[in-house]
Amino acid sequence: MTFSNLRLIKPLVLALDKKGYTEPTPIQEQAIPHILEGKDIFGCAQTGTGKTAAFALPMLQLLDARKQANGPKTIKALILAPTRELASQISENFLAYGKNLGISHCTIFGGVSQVNQVNNLRRGVDVLVATPGRLLDLMNQGYIKLNNIEFLVLDEADRMLDMGFINDIKKILTKVPAKRQTLFFSATAAPAIMKLANTILNNPVHVAVTPVSSTASLVEQSVYYVKKEDKRGLLKFVLVNNKIDHALVFTRTKHGADKVVKDLAILGISAAAIHGNKSQGARERALKGFKNRTIRILVATDIASRGIDVDKLSHVINYEIPEQAETYVHRIGRTGRAGASGVAMSFCTRDEMPYLKDINKLIKKNIEVVSTHPFN
Repeated sequence: MTFSNLRLIKPLVLALDKKGYTEPTPIQEQAIPHILEGKDIFGCAQTGTGKTAAFALPMLQLLDARKQANGPKTIKALILAPTRELASQISENFLAYGKNLGISHCTIFGGVSQVNQVNNLRRGVDVLVATPGRLLDLMNQGYIKLNNIEFLVLDEADRMLDMGFINDIKKILTKVPAKRQTLFFSATAAPAIMKLANTILNNPVHVAVTPVSSTASLVEQSVYYVKKEDKRGLLKFVLVNNKIDHALVFTRTKHGADKVVKDLAILGISAAAIHGNKSQGARERALKGFKNRTIRILVATDIASRGIDVDKLSHVINYEIPEQAETYVHRIGRTGRAGASGVAMSFCTRDEMPYLKDINKLIKKNIEVVSTHPFN
């Protein structure tokens, strides 16, 4: 199966070739034909499955076919994302995929000045990628109207609900036309998700790949039992002993992330934190430094991590075990992507063992315990 077999137009196929993409992923293979036919989609897919391209490619093709030569541009497609990082990542993909088409897009999110965003909107855009809060803010100021929307995408809807955006989403839905094509993506099909999906989708096609209970087969998973006060020493041990020069480290809290960065700095290891208390500029600098490998370790909280997509990331380290088992699957899904192998390590204290038990139950196997370390 190739992208040409999915009836994608040549400009899109050429853009994909330039990025080195030749074969569609399962979610792309399932979703693209239905979207091109104008159907609503309920997609159950976690990060790393290629779902952004699954909705971006057919949307770009349909927008290109309906493009008008003259007249001011109005927003025809709205993509809602839970975090700044994910919104930026989606925007980057639209830019790459649509480089051979004359379709403009704009990204808006909070935490930064609205001036540049408003200026971009005034020039007219076809596609708007937005986080709910900033979108509503600019709508209330009169800068954005959604009455010409033809496509509505909710990406990572489960995370948007977790972050308390449900009321914002409901307000936005009242401003978009009832006649539209809606694409809804979530990593889970929990009751609250299905309730929301059922209110906004019209006779949707259901596509599902890589259920949240599954972890990439190429990711080598292990757990280290350790006392809380020894985690700092254990982190240094695994980084040095395993010669890890690039890793994403997860903590449960913003304070915990900052503390790990300080601990690593004392050890002479370059690191940066990314979480909700950081300014957008600081978050972007940290992510850029991590991607170009001037920063060795990126320490992230779960909410800030949505949208982090780093090529050939070899290691994910759970400095703290997540309270929700599904979060573990999302975390380690940052490695072992696109057919590559990866390593996921977890540090577990006695009070975190119930979380580990839930994870083992969810993924239907016991994570291998490493007992040969100095802090056991």
